[in-house]
Amino acid sequence: MGDRLEQGAEAPAFSLADQSGAPVELAGFKGRKVLVYFYPKADTPGCTTQACGLRDILGAIGDTAVVGVSPDLPAKLARFDEKYSLGFPLLSDPDHAVAESYGVWVEKSMYGKKYMGVERSAFLVDEKGALEQVWYKISPKDTPVKLLAALG
Repeated sequence: MGDRLEQGAEAPAFSLADQSGAPVELAGFKGRKVLVYFYPKADTPGCTTQACGLRDILGAIGDTAVVGVSPDLPAKLARFDEKYSLGFPLLSDPDHAVAESYGVWVEKSMYGKKYMGVERSAFLVDEKGALEQVWYKISPKDTPVKLLAALG
């Protein structure tokens, strides 16, 4: 389990396949802000609310990029993207290495069973690759709201 990241720290680098199988690197966004958000599972109610909320503000955030990360495989991410016309990269982190580097791979519990999973969280990375905002345990509905507020 990775440690929690602090505001101002360098965002952990990554290169993951997107919904079409193409590699996307954090370094590729240098020079613009990017919201990197982690969600547990594509096409579940909370994750859909969150993704659609972000989709709906894409026109209001200038050249800030939005990138979603989950353990889902690219084929499932492609279906999720197509179903809701999301229009931003959804990255596949099946071995949860990137989730661990951001401190969002945690022990969860459901119906008394403990298991490891993604804690819904979001990180606003600045133009130089540092963490401008860190939101652990963010709610689906708060994600677009907090992003808009941070971009002010």
